[in-house]
Amino acid sequence: MDYPRIPNLRLGTSSWSSQDWVGVFYPPGTAPGDFISEYAKHFDTVEVDSTFYRIPSPAMVRNWAGRTPAGFLVAAKFPQVITHEKVLVDCASELTEFLKTMDLLGDKLGPLLIQFPYFNKQAFPQPRDFLVRLSNFLEQLPKDRAFAVELRNKYWINDRLLDLLRARNIALALIDHPWMTPVEQLVAKQDVVTANFAYLRWLGDRKGIEERTQHWDRIIIDRTREMETWIPIIRALLKRGINILGFFNNHYAGFAPGSIKLFREMWERLRDGGG
Repeated sequence: MDYPRIPNLRLGTSSWSSQDWVGVFYPPGTAPGDFISEYAKHFDTVEVDSTFYRIPSPAMVRNWAGRTPAGFLVAAKFPQVITHEKVLVDCASELTEFLKTMDLLGDKLGPLLIQFPYFNKQAFPQPRDFLVRLSNFLEQLPKDRAFAVELRNKYWINDRLLDLLRARNIALALIDHPWMTPVEQLVAKQDVVTANFAYLRWLGDRKGIEERTQHWDRIIIDRTREMETWIPIIRALLKRGINILGFFNNHYAGFAPGSIKLFREMWERLRDGGG
């Protein structure tokens, strides 16, 4: 069943390249080179995961732009050389190359995600030590592009971080992840909106689900309860006039397109029930 588009809410998946989707989401026999164009028939945004591992070539980015329709948005993760290896230090050349390459998307360029690993006290003795480094790095970013920051240490989501991001119109990525504070607790405690858009990621427990399956072609975890929590929060954000991008990972429930289907079903069901 096709559901009407939800104004100011774009939903997509984290990557489009899963071979397991052929026959269940992509038509049987679809070649990998045609995945993105088939994907774009269903969703109007995607988050590129491959940019985390390496800066894409200009030809690759032009291909993404050429194979998607007008109005499509491509979000992408910062390369790990910047966020995990150099940890924001002495990475000006990589940053320049990445931003220049992603600019080839033109008006299809969506937010770029600066995702960090879990940092322990050996990496940064105090959260403020990280914030100083993050602040210096954010000053290097162009102000005419959209960025989001994702942390994997729940104790670092504090007013100092939120104020830093808010001053630069950079979104705090809100994630569904076993290490992090559940979103309903997070939004009840503080205003986590730090930009004129919100960036949501449904990630799940990678290790746990990989112990159950290595194939990403069907839902194996029922996320109905989680959607009942997320949907009112998303509705509240939309009422504030905030544009939202949300991305489902295969590891969240087993099959990212199926997670979007569940979300849309729950959205309609809760609306009909006055949710």
